Amino acid sequence: MTTRSMIHTAALSAAAIALPISLGFLAPSAHATDSEPFGSACSSVPKEGAGSLDGMAKDPVATAASNNPALSTLVTAVKKAGLVDTLNNAKDITVFAPTNDAFKKIPKADLNKVLADKEQLTKLLTYHVVGDKVAPSQLSMGSFKTMEGSKLTTDGSGESYKVNDTSNIVCGNVKTANATVYIIDSVLMPPK
Repeated sequence: MTTRSMIHTAALSAAAIALPISLGFLAPSAHATDSEPFGSACSSVPKEGAGSLDGMAKDPVATAASNNPALSTLVTAVKKAGLVDTLNNAKDITVFAPTNDAFKKIPKADLNKVLADKEQLTKLLTYHVVGDKVAPSQLSMGSFKTMEGSKLTTDGSGESYKVNDTSNIVCGNVKTANATVYIIDSVLMPPK
């Protein structure tokens, strides 16, 4: 073997070793898995009891949400729309669940008007529900048909995802007995 070919072989070997190492530095440090909840607001979910992540996993989605203090406005809306049984009896659905703070972003007069109109409220709430189970791995550039009939979109990577480019998923992949829940920081508005 000539000196030149030995140098070439050594350089290729070094590159082969360095490539996986350098690619490791480019990989995101945190990423959502299809089995674990993710997001900054997951730490504010109660640690134990019915409203905890483990507790919510035992109940169907509307009941589970009623045990989570951050979702009380959503639960009130679901009850007013008469959707508790519909959501609790559905199989393998996905719910994009706005927090109480998300509802506070809507002017009080507008929110009261929607809460008083069962048809409009039902349309709004069913726009937050997808009839299939959506895993975190599907959120990057996703498009999903809602129970309301329109589509919503998701985009992002790692643990940072948006819904319809307007709402952040703040605690995602929360399991209930019949649904996957993504807690979001803004109420989604169905297309007109």
